[in-house]
Amino acid sequence: MDNLLLLNIGYSDLNADWNWKDVYSPFARLYYVKAGTARTYIRDKMYKLEPGYIYLTPPFSLHNDECDSRFSLYYIHFYEKSIQKESLFDKYDFPVQIKATPLDLQLIKRLYTINPDRYLVNIDPKSYDNAPTFSRYIADSNKSPYHVSVETQSILAVLISRFLEFRVKKTIDKDARINKSLQYIHENINRDISNTELAALACVSEDHFIRLFKKEMQQPPAKYINMKKIEKAQLLLLTSDAKIRDISMDLSIDNVSYFDELFKKYTGKTPKEYRKEYNSTA
Repeated sequence: MDNLLLLNIGYSDLNADWNWKDVYSPFARLYYVKAGTARTYIRDKMYKLEPGYIYLTPPFSLHNDECDSRFSLYYIHFYEKSIQKESLFDKYDFPVQIKATPLDLQLIKRLYTINPDRYLVNIDPKSYDNAPTFSRYIADSNKSPYHVSVETQSILAVLISRFLEFRVKKTIDKDARINKSLQYIHENINRDISNTELAALACVSEDHFIRLFKKEMQQPPAKYINMKKIEKAQLLLLTSDAKIRDISMDLSIDNVSYFDELFKKYTGKTPKEYRKEYNSTA
């Protein structure tokens, strides 16, 4: 897992001021609670955050955070560089909460010690989920001595491996032909993927493939492909200064007006509005 990039690590001692609505980020979050309690709602399910546990919020998970008392936690934000590679979060479902071990806390403290300047100045998600701030994170990461970078990635890998122990393959109950097509989609999301080539990959007729995909995924192939393209576009809008037209072309969407329309359908904003909203908070 040498594609994990640390964005932030810090410790916050809060007093009922960890309340955020509709957080939707391309970055993953890990929390270790030291004291107090809070709540996070992921896909409308409530999870109580309490001491002695580690919590994982996957990327692209719409969630709300609530806290009405004292609350202390270590937080880790990281980014999986999965360009042209199937993401861990595409392949597996992970538990949100696992029981922490004494070693987990030691590793988190060590990660904090070797990355002393990676804490958040402002804990409002909109202040750090944006392109300028991300660029600073990358610059900070590139400045790290090689031995620190290696140790940082190793600690992140160990912490994620704790959740990997309880992973469930998203396609475990799905038809093998659909599993194969999903991997192909994830690894070729920058291409113009047709039902014809997916059906050929599955060795069935196009009509049969579409019916099979809808049965297994509760949506047609084109809708799933578009959703994954828009997730990739969101990541690029926040992590690069690439022009919107270039992002559209890189995702093999040649009609930029259609790209704008599609992006708004999935996010509620046009690409320009999306980038402007987040960048204006930096």
